Amino acid sequence: MHSQHVAFDAELLRRYNRPGPRYTSYPTAPQFSADFGEMQLRNAIQASNEEPIPRRLSLYVHVPFCFSPCFYCGCNRIITRDKTRGEAYLARLHREIALYAPLFDRDREVIQLHLGGGTPNFLDPAQLGDLVDALRRQFHFSDNSDRDISIEIDPRYCDPGWMSTLARIGFTRASLGVQDFDPIVQQAVNRIQSVEDTRAVIEAARAAGLRSINIDLIYGLPRQNLEGFARTLDTITDIRPDRLAVYSYAHMPHLFKAQKQIRDEDLLDGESKLALLQLAVEKLTAAGYVYIGMDHFALPDDELAQAQARGGLHRNFMGYTTHANSDLLGLGVSAISHVGNTFSQNPRDLPAWEIAVDNGKLPVFRGMQMSEDDELRADLIQALMCQGEIPVAALERRYGIQFEDYFSDSLQQLEPLAADALVEVAPGQIRATSRGRLLLRNIAMCFDRYLEPPAADARPRFSRAI
Repeated sequence: MHSQHVAFDAELLRRYNRPGPRYTSYPTAPQFSADFGEMQLRNAIQASNEEPIPRRLSLYVHVPFCFSPCFYCGCNRIITRDKTRGEAYLARLHREIALYAPLFDRDREVIQLHLGGGTPNFLDPAQLGDLVDALRRQFHFSDNSDRDISIEIDPRYCDPGWMSTLARIGFTRASLGVQDFDPIVQQAVNRIQSVEDTRAVIEAARAAGLRSINIDLIYGLPRQNLEGFARTLDTITDIRPDRLAVYSYAHMPHLFKAQKQIRDEDLLDGESKLALLQLAVEKLTAAGYVYIGMDHFALPDDELAQAQARGGLHRNFMGYTTHANSDLLGLGVSAISHVGNTFSQNPRDLPAWEIAVDNGKLPVFRGMQMSEDDELRADLIQALMCQGEIPVAALERRYGIQFEDYFSDSLQQLEPLAADALVEVAPGQIRATSRGRLLLRNIAMCFDRYLEPPAADARPRFSRAI
């Protein structure tokens, strides 16, 4: 990575704060179509098995249930306190695993497993153990020391005593939602969570030997202010998680029903939101965290920071990861897979996913086969989001193109960003400057063939850049 430093220019950030994709994939999910179904996915898995060097596998399992609604949430989740729903869901997950596992060659090692949601700890440790066991029996898990088995945890519903069981099951990382410790903000978003409960789970996880803890924060939540967020950041830097994600709150009540509970008058204006971001960047870098990109920070000895330093960082639907060059298989409702040069997504509503699995079908409701142009742009955007630069010569060699000719339109769109010193364009090299590090999405948008010219859409599909 060329520059770890992040320069904060509020006026510039304001100007570039427009809706755009988060680029956990390219092409982005709105491009997926119903023309891509079970047969296409089977073919993609078969083709990926036949590659001369077996690609490793990353598994993602979506657990949609939550005990109570957090009003800011934009995830695919189902609010219930009925634990039997977890049992019924698990029974079908086991079936879905049994449908997929035989399709992948046994020489393909699983290097990463992530349980997300919802609230994966809606399931108790015994259920989680059964789930991981089923995956281990039917897939070939790597014995490598860099193997990752991670889980998202809501500390409000997690007994610290569970952490030693999770470690025994094989979990190596935990990601905890915090968002903000300010009681006024917690009340406004319906998520009351004490520092003590959160710290107890983290201390138990460390004592049990989990090697990495991530904490999620959100800036731009209703009723947030600088004093309260500063206290949260000080508490967090004292807890010292290995990684941090500091997400921008995207208020899109037309897409996410729970957000209708948030009162407009409690929302922050753009100035206040930017001030919170600046505070987070300053406090975290002062505390020794490295800015990875987008919304992620890590301690210098964490694998993410080390992967970025050596050029091995990767970005997918699970966010930033150290496991490039693996196929991703998503299991459970709404999960997305990326196998070979295809994307596919499971149904977003539970009944449709249940019906497909009950009928012994791979539950694919949409997807896409990438063209060579898609693959080229995906490689370019991946490098930009992970390393902050575009490897012009490498892309020319890999795809047999003349970069300047092929991307003449994109380079034109890049000109105003270069004029604003967000990006340096030199022969054979395009890299984000320290001023551009917070606006990687905007730089990537110049290379996105699917983006409509400035979306004057009254109801944007994408969140704003900041």
